[in-house]
Amino acid sequence: PARTLVWLGPAIGPDHFEVGADVLAAFCDEQPDNKELFRQTDNEHWLADLPKLAERRLARAGFSHVYASGLCTYADADQFFSYRRDGETGRMATGISILTDPGEQQHSS
Repeated sequence: PARTLVWLGPAIGPDHFEVGADVLAAFCDEQPDNKELFRQTDNEHWLADLPKLAERRLARAGFSHVYASGLCTYADADQFFSYRRDGETGRMATGISILTDPGEQQHSS
């Protein structure tokens, strides 16, 4: 993990990812400090900061070089599909590259 660079791509943002008590419990029962990444909207729902939750989980696993795109799939209808926004699915892809030599340059064509 110390030699791994992590980039979190587009995801639903913290102003749009509404969840119920079951999701809140899944993230907060074992890690109570995660509660600060949830904002209550009513008695049964919270807005969750999914990118920050992912960053925090990766940090706990030893990944120190984690970067988030900051792109919200829900808010940016021109670039991304969102099942929560549109009720339709789509496809996205992310690549992973493993460099055997830390000084090796990556080239794409």
